[in-house]
Amino acid sequence: MTTIKACIFDLDGVIVDTAVYHYKAWKRLANELGFDITEEQNENLKGVSRMRSLDLVLQWGGVTKTDAEKEELATRKNTWYVEMINKMTPDEILPGAKEFLQACIDAGLKTALGSASKNSATILEKVGIAHFFNVVIDGNKVSKPKPDPEVFLKGAEELGIPAENCVVFEDAIAGVEAAHNGGMKAVGIGSPQVLTEADLVISGLDKMTLVKLKEL
Repeated sequence: MTTIKACIFDLDGVIVDTAVYHYKAWKRLANELGFDITEEQNENLKGVSRMRSLDLVLQWGGVTKTDAEKEELATRKNTWYVEMINKMTPDEILPGAKEFLQACIDAGLKTALGSASKNSATILEKVGIAHFFNVVIDGNKVSKPKPDPEVFLKGAEELGIPAENCVVFEDAIAGVEAAHNGGMKAVGIGSPQVLTEADLVISGLDKMTLVKLKEL
C-alpha cells in the first residue's frame, strides 16, 4: 500500500469559494454586451481557462469579437474579479479547510496548492492561510490546463515527493482527471454523481480525516 506523504489542494471550491466572484464578473461583462448568463451556465466555466471561458460566454450571447477585442474583454473581466477578491476575508475559508491543513502539518505531511488561478497568492494572503502551504503552484508557474497534470506534477516536484505518494483534493472533473493522469490519488469535493472517477468523494474538507487519508 502506498504511503501518502503530501496533500495537494486545488484552491477554488476546495479551500475557498471564489466561483461566486467569477460569476459576478462574467455576468457583468455579459450584461455590458447586452445579454445575461445563468448560474447553470456558470457551472461550465469552473476550472476552465479565462480565454476559453470568454469564448463560451460570447457563444451563449451570440456575440463575435476579434482576438484583440477578446483580450480587452478578458482583461476587463479579470480587473473586476481582482477588485472583488481583494476584499476577501478569513471568513470565506470553506468549513474544515484550515483544520484539515493544520492536521496534515501536525502529522508531518507536506502541503501544496495546485491551482490554475493567477490570483492564488492574493487570495491566500487575504484569507490568511498562505503559511499553511510549503509550495504554491498557480497559473503563473504553469501553462497547461487541467486535465493535463502539469500543475500537480510541478507541486510534487517542488515538494520533493514522488507523485505516487501524493493525494490531490479537487472539486472539478478535469482536476480529478489531472490527478490520475499524474499518477496521484484524487479526493473529490462535491457530488459523488459528478465526481465519479475520484478515489473518495466528500462534501467538504470538514468531512476529511487523516484516517480516511491513510485508507486511500
